[in-house]
Amino acid sequence: MPRILGVDIPGKKHIEYALRYIYGIGPTVAREVTSKAKVDPRKRADDLSDEELARIINVLQTGYRVEGDLRREVAQNIRRLISIGSYRGVRHKRGLPVRGQRTSTNARTRKGPRRTVGAVRSKEVRTAMKKDTPAS
Repeated sequence: MPRILGVDIPGKKHIEYALRYIYGIGPTVAREVTSKAKVDPRKRADDLSDEELARIINVLQTGYRVEGDLRREVAQNIRRLISIGSYRGVRHKRGLPVRGQRTSTNARTRKGPRRTVGAVRSKEVRTAMKKDTPAS
């Protein structure tokens, strides 16, 4: 497993796909990086020479914001939105969808599991209450 910018990338995959395991690198950027570094995108990550790995790392460090720097920037942007009190910041703060999705149904990923509101009793309590009420 080669290590690029502190991330172990899978060695059995083609380098074009293995680079996507780095935060901030998708299909397009992975293709650009392999072409700039003059590395065959069909070559497996384990088969890369030290020189090719060094070229890939050099291209990533000079031209792209990835991993820790990118995570930090995204977190700062969210903190900025929250601090200025924008609509998007409020949605982030409350843990609701930020980009206009519906929330009356769905949105379970952002909202978390359903929390039932109201009188929820155990089965024993419900049966005992039924016995106490007079039949009409």
